[in-house]
Amino acid sequence: MASEETINLNEAHPPRANAVEAFTIVAPTIKAEILKSRRDWDKHEPRMWSRASGISDEDLIKFNVDADLVQVRSASTSYGTIILGKIKIPAINDEEGEGYIHVRIHDPPNRGAEDVRFHSLFTDEGKSGSESTWRAVHTLNTPLEFFNE
Repeated sequence: MASEETINLNEAHPPRANAVEAFTIVAPTIKAEILKSRRDWDKHEPRMWSRASGISDEDLIKFNVDADLVQVRSASTSYGTIILGKIKIPAINDEEGEGYIHVRIHDPPNRGAEDVRFHSLFTDEGKSGSESTWRAVHTLNTPLEFFNE
């Protein structure tokens, strides 16, 4: 299993054609997982998706990979390539600014893009001083870092 210590992610950069292709392939799964995550978190910790409160499911997943995938990072592993992406959610623009989700996908070796798989969404359960924080929707300035959820 990959960890931050065992992989060497490249620097965050605008997506190239191969990353756009990979994220486009899994976009329907990403959208389904966003809705599933929001429903699941709303049951026990609604603050996780609080920046999306009041936004319909339809509007929440109304993004286009070509236009809204703004940043990627990747790293090779023995079992393929890990690709992280920052995707803008156009419906979210609040006092914190525009909203973005962080997505991890996986491209197994030797087959091209057709076997790309969704891995996970970054849902940050963190701390700010002594306070717990929950964040599924990030800002543009939130670094795109390795996550293993």
